[in-house]
Amino acid sequence: IRERFDDSKVSLACLATSLSYADPGQSEEMRSQTHERIDLAGDIGAPTMRVFGGRIPAGVSREQATDLLVESLSAVAGHAAERGVTLCLETHDDWCDPRHVAAVVRQVNHPSIAVNWDVMHPVRLGFATIDESFETLEPWVRHLHAHDGIGEGGQIVPIGGGDCNHKRVIELLVEAGFGGYISGEWIDWEPYEVHLPRELATLKGYEKAVS
Repeated sequence: IRERFDDSKVSLACLATSLSYADPGQSEEMRSQTHERIDLAGDIGAPTMRVFGGRIPAGVSREQATDLLVESLSAVAGHAAERGVTLCLETHDDWCDPRHVAAVVRQVNHPSIAVNWDVMHPVRLGFATIDESFETLEPWVRHLHAHDGIGEGGQIVPIGGGDCNHKRVIELLVEAGFGGYISGEWIDWEPYEVHLPRELATLKGYEKAVS
């Protein structure tokens, strides 16, 4: 895989895992798998690795779940640093509020633990605007997910046609000198041959307008 990317014009931006840490009954297994995925990311040359906070089980408080995430990510941070991989906690599931994600990475306080800012989820659930999200997460944003949607359910629509102001996202990133990747994420939608050129053109248009 590494050789294929090295020989191509495509950069390997991120290893997107489904690892999560908020469930005390699975935390030990998740940490073990995280070490395995860190080695995989290092072997194939992925600079970042997406992880989730996960759903908070019944009977577990937000504070307890936060402590568990901090403990879990702290336990793997050194290994990630050794392999040159940054773990990026996504604004997703029970961690769509940027303040909750910031509380975790701030306590871990390690350069190999950062944030994957999914720009839509905090907006669609009413936790924060684009500006509020970026202000909260800026010190740790190393990767992004871009997609637009309508309503709390986040029905996917073309960028520019939904509730998420991606032009403002680009403005904030350019102003901050962001040097990472924006990863488009569209699940069970149109064929990529249809939406990928259109969405890419829209984002590049926003970038050109603010550069």
